[in-house]
Amino acid sequence: MSKFALAALVSLLMVSVPALAEDAGATAPKKHLVKKKAKRQAVQAAAAAEPKEKLVRRVVFQHGRRKVVYQRMYAAAPAVPTMGDLAGLSQTHDPLDLKSNVAFVLDQDNSQVLFEKNAEVALPIASITKMMTAVVVMEANQDMEEVLTVTDEDVDREKFSSSRLRVGARLTRANMLHIALMSSENRAASALGRNYPGGRPAFVEAMNAKARELGMLDTHYVDSNGLSKMNVASARDLAKLAVAAYQYPMLRQFSTDPKAVVEVSGHPMAFGSTNHLTSSPDWTIGLQKTGFINEAGRCLMMQAVIEGRSVIMVFLDSKGKLSRTADAGRIRKWLEALKPGAGSAYSAGM
Repeated sequence: MSKFALAALVSLLMVSVPALAEDAGATAPKKHLVKKKAKRQAVQAAAAAEPKEKLVRRVVFQHGRRKVVYQRMYAAAPAVPTMGDLAGLSQTHDPLDLKSNVAFVLDQDNSQVLFEKNAEVALPIASITKMMTAVVVMEANQDMEEVLTVTDEDVDREKFSSSRLRVGARLTRANMLHIALMSSENRAASALGRNYPGGRPAFVEAMNAKARELGMLDTHYVDSNGLSKMNVASARDLAKLAVAAYQYPMLRQFSTDPKAVVEVSGHPMAFGSTNHLTSSPDWTIGLQKTGFINEAGRCLMMQAVIEGRSVIMVFLDSKGKLSRTADAGRIRKWLEALKPGAGSAYSAGM
């Protein structure tokens, strides 16, 4: 090979090698940028999901001296859609502008339907479940003075709800029933089911059997406290349950007591009602039960006398802590404008 040809070949190699390296260098930064961008997007998405934090300046007084403190505050988490929302029930409007996705009002004496809104849709009913628990307990004719003990089996490991009844707490069956209805005590309701002949499975079976007996065809129970979203019923069904439960004076008393002191492990303990209307002199309430879990929204079943008419009211999937009782007030004003025996009624729904 001539010296000229060899020199040309060396020159070509010297030009080619840097060119290849430049191409590789151009590719590597590109991949690096893509990975960096993906990582940045992931971090931004995670930050968006985190609750927003801010420092709030507050002035407090300690030992008579003024002190400025700063507290970390977090923005409220976005509302979780209920089963009713997911079913599209929030699109149903009514002339009373009720905040409940479901409503049903029945004349207790003649079974006339006065108002209904999505009343045949089966939805989670939360602690309204406890009213069926109470009916089954009453029909079992068990000793109401028997002392029952709260055990680890009664601890809520589904919703992790709090309870004032510690494991080992001892109450009579009557007191368990009282605070289950009045204060919606979950561990009390659980203990009632667990102490049924055959245990909890037999109790749930008895609940479903009673529902079938009452013609509650849209109803199904899986526990005695209502913590599971699988406890479902329609508002029409719950009106039938309210009529049945009203036959028991003990259930009327226990569910409508504004407050009570019961003996827990030999010591007095005060409990209050979850329904503030029970302490209102403007209402005559004969039976009631509230309920709430995220999937169900705010729920209320109530018997009341309005303008001399005994009515059953059921509200499911209401938004806002006071909205269910506010809806009861809206229905009350509407009924007060009607006269007993009047044929006016409202019906809407899917």
